[in-house]
Amino acid sequence: MMGNTVTLWDNTEIPRLGLGCWAIGGPWTAGGAPAGWGAVSDDESRAAIKLAVQGGIRFFDTAQAYGAGHSETILGQALAAHPEVRIATKVGFAINPATQELTGAMTDPDLIEASLAASRRRLQRDRIDLVLLHLNSLDLPTATPIFDRLEDLRAKGWLSAFGWSTDYPDRAAAMAGRAGFVAIEHARNVLFAAEKLAPVLRDHALLPLVRSPLAMGVLGGKYSAGHSFGPGDVRSQNADWMAWFKDGRVAPEVAVRLDRVRDLLTTGGRTMAQGALAWLWAQDAGAVPLPGFRTVAQVEDHLAALEKGALDAGTFATIEQAIQRPAEGEPRDR
Repeated sequence: MMGNTVTLWDNTEIPRLGLGCWAIGGPWTAGGAPAGWGAVSDDESRAAIKLAVQGGIRFFDTAQAYGAGHSETILGQALAAHPEVRIATKVGFAINPATQELTGAMTDPDLIEASLAASRRRLQRDRIDLVLLHLNSLDLPTATPIFDRLEDLRAKGWLSAFGWSTDYPDRAAAMAGRAGFVAIEHARNVLFAAEKLAPVLRDHALLPLVRSPLAMGVLGGKYSAGHSFGPGDVRSQNADWMAWFKDGRVAPEVAVRLDRVRDLLTTGGRTMAQGALAWLWAQDAGAVPLPGFRTVAQVEDHLAALEKGALDAGTFATIEQAIQRPAEGEPRDR
């Protein structure tokens, strides 16, 4: 059913679409502020994961931070009978599952190891397929011992491979030569093309795992410039890294750029979200976008995007002429 695939670090081929599990973590906080996407139904989450697997999805991305372990727990329950499905999780933040709270950065390798043991229990996996460092801009002297420990844990069989969730080319390049370092998860979408990171990914043959492929929902087509996100939604915050929103609404300049390409993204009967994913596949045939989900309907939409495939070269080129993105600037957390 699915023709477009990507080859993983162990030569396994999977469809070039994964699913991101931030939203199914439910409500949680960081520094007293909401860091989740609001209330969710765990039954709906499990049903959505089941549908995704039935539809051919073989890669899910989660993190200890998402719901302070809740996302890992739900994913582990839903995939208990599917060892063939790959799971990536992320380490580097201390969590309190009882209070659903992220309590700060965690960089001590011993604590990282203990937290990964907890992830293995929540995910119901003796060996996690991919472990990513979640601290986007962590300095290299502090990050290096963490990756040393991940190498050791890989040798012990706790994980198959590791990488970094980072938007900084220098971080990616510095660790790329390590045995077992196979992937970079980074922000990229129609509104932000991540052009400075592309040469590092290409030159070191790193798997590009794309977070924010729908710009945290902006490219889903549901939200107008006047839409207001509720107080329990992370998108209501004015975090420096969250460029798509201002004061809990889609940023006006983002809405203007989106209007320039809306009709182009929906060519071929695509929804807006399907067009945004199709743009990524046209830009980079090796990229694996990781759109989020909270409902069965969203998973159905994502599966249909994979069926439709990449935008044709002409439509892609027209979007690139019309979008008028601002200069990328210096690397920063996104």
